[in-house]
Amino acid sequence: MNKIGETTLQIDLSALEHNYRFLKSKLAQETKFLAVVKAFAYGSDMVNIAKKMESLGTDYFAVAYVKEGILLRDAGITSPILVLHPQPVNFHELITYSLEPSLYSPKILNLFLEVAKDKGLTTYPVHIKFNTGLNRLGFWENDVDAIVEHLKDKKELKVISVFSHLAASEDATEKPFSLRQIETFQKISEELNQNLGYAPFRHMLNTSGIINYPEAQFEMVRSGIGLYGYGNDKKIDGQLKPVAILKTIISQIHKIEPNESVGYNRAYTSENYRTTATLPLGHADGIGRQYGNLKGHVLIKGKSAPIIGNVCMDMIMVDITDIDCKEGDEVVVFGQNQSAEDFAASANTISYEILTAISPRVKRVIINS
Repeated sequence: MNKIGETTLQIDLSALEHNYRFLKSKLAQETKFLAVVKAFAYGSDMVNIAKKMESLGTDYFAVAYVKEGILLRDAGITSPILVLHPQPVNFHELITYSLEPSLYSPKILNLFLEVAKDKGLTTYPVHIKFNTGLNRLGFWENDVDAIVEHLKDKKELKVISVFSHLAASEDATEKPFSLRQIETFQKISEELNQNLGYAPFRHMLNTSGIINYPEAQFEMVRSGIGLYGYGNDKKIDGQLKPVAILKTIISQIHKIEPNESVGYNRAYTSENYRTTATLPLGHADGIGRQYGNLKGHVLIKGKSAPIIGNVCMDMIMVDITDIDCKEGDEVVVFGQNQSAEDFAASANTISYEILTAISPRVKRVIINS
């Protein structure tokens, strides 16, 4: 029993290993696996997650920004790290820490090539990102000739991989669109290989892509949310385990009389006698105001306790009228019997948002290491 005495995000490394092995079971033996650990490993603990994944044999890591990659290098991570959204101001640090950039536009390609020339680099590994329908980052299909013109026979850089991103891999109604994306990517990569004179490895699938489009796993896949226990599908979620478990405690219990209000702006008024509990977490910890006023709920002694009134900066109040509990008792916000996806859905959002919103001031504790 992992007893807590304050608001705590427990990070279950055995759940992480379970999820990794589940996802690997969907792949061909030779397919490489990239673990996405951006945003502090989806709000958990980037360093401990990366160390566990490296011990399990993951082939690559991905972060969003250079400073995230530096954090991993400083922690002793030696595996290749792809920076998905590098900024030119960080190119020198990126090279110093042996990080690998995603080059996604003519401007970024030219600027990085200039830095590589200035530093006298030889065959520095880079990844070329193509936009096949997400319309976020990436070269266009008709940019292949220009890319090759810049890179072919150049000693400074070597294209290690070419990749793209599915826009709606979890949505069965968008399957025709996803298949068109895959077909476009295949065409691009074949043209690029032919003109470069060598074949970078390819990756396109995210977690939902691994599940729904295994025929397009190419030489590598990328998984973020799946590693943390969510597959964007109820059936898959049932086979994964949540890595992050957010718990807190009851600070104080109040007896509320009829017509008494609770919290800021008197947003909740009791119709009869109620019992409430005040919990030490609020919107400064990642539980936004959208979860208040009976939208979200927590679990106390396995029973649902709805959040009443407005969420405060450091506290929330919940209705415990029908729950036999006391001050100091444990409260589960999400992770056990209530997933982050379920909790997020109560406020019409998604697991990604609530997981990555948990504030750094919330204590992190590694369990089952």
